Amino acid sequence: MVAVWLGGCASTPGGLLGFSSRDRKEYQHARNAYSNADYETAVKELSAYIYKIKNVHRREERAYRLLGKSYEQLNQPGKALEIYLEALEYHPKSVSLLLCAADLYQSTGLLDRSQELYERALEQEANNTQALAGLAHNYYLIGFDSKAREIYDRFFALTPAAPPLYRARYAQTFLRQRQYEKAFIHITHALEEDKENSAFWLLSARALHGLKRYPEALSHLEAALLCTPQDTELLATKALWLYEDKQYDASYQTAQQILQKSPEYSLALFVQALCNYRKGKWKTAKKQLARVAAENPASFVGKVAQKILEEFSQKGR
Repeated sequence: MVAVWLGGCASTPGGLLGFSSRDRKEYQHARNAYSNADYETAVKELSAYIYKIKNVHRREERAYRLLGKSYEQLNQPGKALEIYLEALEYHPKSVSLLLCAADLYQSTGLLDRSQELYERALEQEANNTQALAGLAHNYYLIGFDSKAREIYDRFFALTPAAPPLYRARYAQTFLRQRQYEKAFIHITHALEEDKENSAFWLLSARALHGLKRYPEALSHLEAALLCTPQDTELLATKALWLYEDKQYDASYQTAQQILQKSPEYSLALFVQALCNYRKGKWKTAKKQLARVAAENPASFVGKVAQKILEEFSQKGR
């Protein structure tokens, strides 16, 4: 009887799962197109493959996931999400699909929906590290730093050698709560593995700045700039920190670097005005502050510039 049953399956054109050798080749061809970065071909062939076969077995699940990834690579997140959600109707307990959709929701700022899907994934696999990392980052993004750290602790217990990105994100939760020493310890671990990451150096610099270790903070900020020398935000931070350190000439020149590329960058002009003010060049500083206040009246920098101008008037300058 067993032999007859097996023989019957073998003679079925589509095999036990309903897949012919031709179907398998079509799927393989589509997967090769994805691997070769030919995402438009992958979309076309995967769509044909999925909707022709019309079953809910594992191979279709993988095809759905690959189709969604293809749409992501084509910068069509809405279409990718549509595919993931359709697939989840057939495979509601698929952790891989739940994570694809959760990650995409997170990247597009739909954190509540992302949260729900990460939690559903963890219901299926309580120690899934991708779900734990995603959930922890969600909590960080919505401002629940202590909860984020609680989940990161579980994550690192499972993956003590996790990529440095996660250690850096863990450090961010301490930095935002002004626990600078802990932030510095953890970002240092990340930098030990990746010294070419500008964001890691900046995070380290901010932790050192919070610890009032100003020369080291500037040194680490310089390291960040070596990685991304044209980063305007880094240059602005450097200009501000040099000003705080009373290095007015260096601060002014750093701000000038920004203005040469971005003449409308108000923070750089504001820093130059402050430097001129400290050096007794009140007339020039007043003109610069007036420009900042006029061009950016609603911004924080514009409001501060206006307040300083009012103080100038009170002092008769």
